[in-house]
Amino acid sequence: MGIKGIILAATNLVTSVLIPLAFALCLLYFFWGVAKYIKDGAGSDQAAAEGKRIMGWGIVGLFVAFSVWGIISFIQSELQISPLQKTTLQN
Repeated sequence: MGIKGIILAATNLVTSVLIPLAFALCLLYFFWGVAKYIKDGAGSDQAAAEGKRIMGWGIVGLFVAFSVWGIISFIQSELQISPLQKTTLQN
């Protein structure tokens, strides 16, 4: 397996497992902030501020996950690596 195979394996791992997981976690974190804002925000300004802070970091996380996905897609297109290619180990 050459360097292209290693890069292909790494990009497949990132695009098929890590990026969707990052999107899911960031989205859950954002909705947790929404729930916290709705549930606790009416009772206290401090709880409302905490909910807003959590929502803000959830949006930042989604932006970072989307950016990484875009960078990986750019690298795949520049190295002419098909995102549907599967790595095979030859003995």
